Amino acid sequence: MAIRSNISIKILAKKLGLSVGSVSKALNNSPEISIATREKVKELAKQYNYTPNHFASNLRNNTSKTIAVVIPQISDSFFSLAINGIEKAAQERGYHIIISITNELFTKESIIINELHNGMVDGILISISRETNHSTHLKEINEIGIPIVFFDRDLEDMDTAKVVTNDFESGYNAVKHLANEQCNNICFLSVSESLSISKKRIEGFKKGVNEFVKNGIHNNIVKCSTDATENHLIIKNLLQDEINRPDGIVVSGEHLTISIYNVCKELGIKIPEQLKIICFSNLAYASCLAPSLSTITQPAFEIGYKATHLLCDSLDGIAVDLKEKIICPSVLEIRESSISKRHI
Repeated sequence: MAIRSNISIKILAKKLGLSVGSVSKALNNSPEISIATREKVKELAKQYNYTPNHFASNLRNNTSKTIAVVIPQISDSFFSLAINGIEKAAQERGYHIIISITNELFTKESIIINELHNGMVDGILISISRETNHSTHLKEINEIGIPIVFFDRDLEDMDTAKVVTNDFESGYNAVKHLANEQCNNICFLSVSESLSISKKRIEGFKKGVNEFVKNGIHNNIVKCSTDATENHLIIKNLLQDEINRPDGIVVSGEHLTISIYNVCKELGIKIPEQLKIICFSNLAYASCLAPSLSTITQPAFEIGYKATHLLCDSLDGIAVDLKEKIICPSVLEIRESSISKRHI
């Protein structure tokens, strides 16, 4: 049973015959301290129910040991998984995280960034909103010494570290797969015209159509929104077009998946016989849909994890290239929604 005590780190150090600095490093998993010593320190700290006084420590060091994580939404499975990676890496490095959600609004993103000027965080991890098309608000906070690392959604005009995936190749490979499945009229459902990830996916889509689809329509891009009712109508109008109805769809946002399946059921369109679908998605239940959904699965956890370690390296004084761009490849998961019955 743990001893309830207001024991300080100085007393722990005295009992262990170590310096206060060594005990602090051991509790924060510093590689400077041997594993055996770290375990010894943690065991005694647990025995005495010791809780580090992060506030006092941070005041002494003029740091908050806190990272701001700014994301556009939490309902998307990508960001849920990315936050798990961020949290794990932050714990490993002795940092805390605070999460702010912009709800895909630039005005809210700008307000959040402005509030972080007060020194409450040491660094920022951000995936920009759908409306964000410039970096003025981010450059201002970066100039006062708060480092920024982008993950997934970035701004190309911002000269800082980025951890992303291979969106261009993913859009290209999606078309290649659908063309191999005899699709001749492939459509791309876009969620944004300004996001760099959307632009890259569309560029890859167009290149794929040009190479693999005979007489393909290169500008077959349909813009969708964040509103489920509006998206249902957009998709319904698309699939009711008897002259130019697509036989293959690449979906750039997983929130559109249910709308597509519902519209197909409503119109009596069979998946995959009449319409084949591939979606950029990390949905855990993709394999449980009927038919199961083919996905371009992003390494969300890895992206969040690597972005956090990159930021922490900078904060901890480890030499890093803050102009570095790390690419974590996505995986095309082929399931029933995009393959002919002869392959099932």
